[in-house]
Amino acid sequence: MTIVEMLGQSGALTLLGMGIVFGFLVILIVAVSLAGKVIHALGLDKAALPKPAVSSGPSGAAKTAAVTAAITAAVAEYRKNEGK
Repeated sequence: MTIVEMLGQSGALTLLGMGIVFGFLVILIVAVSLAGKVIHALGLDKAALPKPAVSSGPSGAAKTAAVTAAITAAVAEYRKNEGK
């Protein structure tokens, strides 16, 4: 077997392998798309949706201010008791 024949055979095997992988990926994409459509049609994807959060507490700015005040008070208390 000459080098040219070996290169031709290796090229053919490379293309065959890449073709098989590409075909498998196409089949996989089609299968996942079909599964998604079936799940959506059966309504099984409704449980995956997050429930909207109902805020009954203070807003984000008020929470930030409260945290800042708590940290400031803790640092002041630490500094006051540090000398003792």
